[in-house]
Amino acid sequence: MKILVTGANGYLGKGVVKALLDDGANVIAADFDDTHVDQRADVVKINLFELEDPYYFFGRPDVVLHMAWRDGFVHESVNHIKDLPNHMSFLTKLIESGIGKVAVMGSMHEVGFFEGSINENTPCNPQSLYGISKNALRRIVEQKCRQNNVVFQWLRGFYIVGNSEDGCSIFSKMVQTAHAGKKEFPFTLGLNQFDFLDYDVCCRQIADVVEQEKIDGIINICAGRPEKLADRVEAFIKENELDIQLQYGAFPDRPYDSKAIWGDDFKIRMIEKVKG
Repeated sequence: MKILVTGANGYLGKGVVKALLDDGANVIAADFDDTHVDQRADVVKINLFELEDPYYFFGRPDVVLHMAWRDGFVHESVNHIKDLPNHMSFLTKLIESGIGKVAVMGSMHEVGFFEGSINENTPCNPQSLYGISKNALRRIVEQKCRQNNVVFQWLRGFYIVGNSEDGCSIFSKMVQTAHAGKKEFPFTLGLNQFDFLDYDVCCRQIADVVEQEKIDGIINICAGRPEKLADRVEAFIKENELDIQLQYGAFPDRPYDSKAIWGDDFKIRMIEKVKG
C-alpha cells in the first residue's frame, strides 16, 4: 500500500510515519521540512497547496492521510479559516483524480461543548475557529468522497500525552519548562475530565485505521474513558521525573472546554481486534 502522509514532519506526523513504516507500508512523507521525518520514507519537501495535480505528482498513491495543519494549538488563529479553501482544494484534486481512500486527522474540538461520550453521531457545534474549520472540512470531504465513490475516514483525535519538547501541548510545555530550569508551571484548577492517549498508542491507532478500509467514517482515536486533568498531569510529572510544581488556579478554564468528555472507542477496538 502506497500511503501519502501530509504534515509528516509535525509533532504527530513523525510518529505516524514511523508506525506505518514499521508495518511495511510504502510511505510518501510530505511537508515543508524533513528534520524529524523517518528517512526510510520517500521524503518530499513541498508546499502542498501549490500543486496543480498532487495525485500524479506523488506517483498515484493508494491512500492519503492528511495531517497537515498549522496553528493547531492556537484555537482562535485566523489561519484556520484562511487555510480551509486550500485544504479543500488539495483533497478535492486527489479525490477527483482517482485516489482510493482519504483519511483526515480531525479533532474532538469539532464537537464543541458536550458532556459525556462522543460517537460518530454526536451533533457538532464547534466553539473555536479551529473546531469550526475542522468540522467544515470534514463535511466537505465526506461529501466529495461519497460523490466519487472514495473511502472516507475521519480520525477524530482527543488529548495526546507525549514527553518530547517539540510539541505545543501542555505536556510538551511542562517538559520545556523543566528543562529551562523553572520550578513552577502555571495551571488551571485541573478539574475537567478528558480522554488522554499516550503518544505511541495514538500513532499506533492512526496507523491501524489507515491500513484497513472495512471500518470507515468518523473513527475516534481515543482511550475511551475520562480522566481528571490534574491527575493525568501530576502522573506525567512523576513518570518523567520533572522538577516542577503546578500553580493551580493561575489560568481559568477555557469557556468552551467541557467538564467531562471522552471518545466512544467501539470502532478503534474493532479495528485493533481485526488486526490481531
